Amino acid sequence: MGQTLQALGGILLQAIPTIGLLLIVHVYLKWMFFRPMREVLEKRREATEGARESAAAMLQQASQKADTLEAALRQARDEIYQENEELRRRWIGEQASRLDDARRESRELIHKAKQELDAEAEIARRSLTATAESLAEDITRSLLGRKAS
Repeated sequence: MGQTLQALGGILLQAIPTIGLLLIVHVYLKWMFFRPMREVLEKRREATEGARESAAAMLQQASQKADTLEAALRQARDEIYQENEELRRRWIGEQASRLDDARRESRELIHKAKQELDAEAEIARRSLTATAESLAEDITRSLLGRKAS
């Protein structure tokens, strides 16, 4: 067992320069490779996060603009609908007034036509009465004239 410990001590003594060299390589790699790599990765992460934050801010702005535009579009549609409704009401009112005017005119025409017809009927009655009297006189004369002869 003593030999084994002595052999192990010799191996450890020979390993000291290797361990020292490994420590030097470790410090060198850490200082020359891993530190710059960590800085680059940190900058990259910051740039990525900055881009994500910027994209999120842009998305938020775009969403707000879209909401604003949708609200403006909705308001414009409402205004157009109200204008169309007002035009429709006005057209219905105009149509109703024209219809009333046409009814009034037709009543006046009917009334005038009725008056003219009544006047013509009265003239015809007078004419028929006069003609009837004349015919009655003619008939009476002719009958009396036959009997007298």
